[in-house]
Amino acid sequence: MKKTALTIAGSDSSGGAGIQADLKTMTMNGVFGMSAITALTAQNTTGVTGIFETTPEFLQMQIDAVFDDIRPDAVKIGMVSSAALIRVIAARLKHYEASNIVVDPVMVATSGSKLIDDDAIETLKAELLPIAAVITPNIPEAEVLSGLAIRSEKDMETAAKQIGDVWGCAVLCKGGHSLSDANDLLYHNGKYNWFYGRRIDNPNTHGTGCTLSSAIAANLAKGFSLEESIRLAKEYLSGALAAMLDLGAGRGPMDHAFALTGKFA
Repeated sequence: MKKTALTIAGSDSSGGAGIQADLKTMTMNGVFGMSAITALTAQNTTGVTGIFETTPEFLQMQIDAVFDDIRPDAVKIGMVSSAALIRVIAARLKHYEASNIVVDPVMVATSGSKLIDDDAIETLKAELLPIAAVITPNIPEAEVLSGLAIRSEKDMETAAKQIGDVWGCAVLCKGGHSLSDANDLLYHNGKYNWFYGRRIDNPNTHGTGCTLSSAIAANLAKGFSLEESIRLAKEYLSGALAAMLDLGAGRGPMDHAFALTGKFA
């Protein structure tokens, strides 16, 4: 039977990040993708011009509708802009005893636009991180979660350990954002595991975080270990970047369907 994954995140009207990127990624990684939308955004490659947040009641209805009919084998959580929505997500996932939860703690868009309220960050820490199988912060997000400045690979190790030990989750700290490389660090069960990647000279990186976390969730849904899920997800992300899609006036999207073949492609 085909494996399934649920993304709980915001909608990106330009299609490069958020729910749209998640569903494309899940499809290309061989699972059936479903969604619960936390917010509608008016955005493109140059920035976010508006956010229309889902009510907590309606978000719960979406999550319940999925779990009551097609139980997901993995759950990816992306942009959640308010504490009330975070509490609903945590409560429903605990209720359904959801597994393979991947939390991408989205705080700022690639364009630089802020996507989460300040008071929601503390709720995210308290409610979502403890139930996550893995979280995937970039360096600025890891700095917020750890309270530490990150300027080197050693700093990444220190911050990842602090986050993981406090909230009891595996931490994949992504190095590309500030250290100009494609090397990511996994802190899991007290051990460090570096995933070294090739730096691709492509300025169009809109939705890279959404894509990586969704690919990890898809691989966990298929039964791969966390380490193998990350390795495969990084390989997929590199392929999508290397396709060198060039759309929009700002930081454009990747080609999620770079490996798509067949009559209808």
